[in-house]
Amino acid sequence: MFSDPIKNIEQFNLNPGTIVADLGSGSGFYALAAAKIVGDTGKVYAVDIQKELLSKLKNDATKAKLFNIEIVWGDIEKENGTRLAVGAVGAVIVSNIFFQVKHKDIFIREVSRILKPQGRVLFIDWSESFGGLGPQPQDVFPQTKAEEMWTGAGFVKEKTISAGAHHYGILFSKQ
Repeated sequence: MFSDPIKNIEQFNLNPGTIVADLGSGSGFYALAAAKIVGDTGKVYAVDIQKELLSKLKNDATKAKLFNIEIVWGDIEKENGTRLAVGAVGAVIVSNIFFQVKHKDIFIREVSRILKPQGRVLFIDWSESFGGLGPQPQDVFPQTKAEEMWTGAGFVKEKTISAGAHHYGILFSKQ
């Protein structure tokens, strides 16, 4: 597997009771993995603009008896587009979507808005295009540029993680 959501979530060191937002959750691999860790006292907001993917995720969560995932139809590229309150979450997952985000500065501001002080971000994106999977070569967003954008917006890089083949991973915290 290119990038293993379970292994990546394990490196994020979530705790039971944590409130998490999975932005651009898609079919929910990260949301499901996070929901198992945060448990009944935690919650995962799965935010996406594609209603059909959110519907599939809701069904998968129900089958897995994970009732701590809340589906949120929203646009992560707009101010207040996540529909979450200021400081609503202690952790944010941004996986394999940043290369697609047109307004990266607005997106990062939205992450900052919903994240509590000292909240953390698990950031994973493609390091290259591979065999027709992931972004086109010209759309790959380099790790160094991602680090510059996030730190320029007031986040602190905690560390890099092993995010699997053809990916890079960074943990940031909000200061």
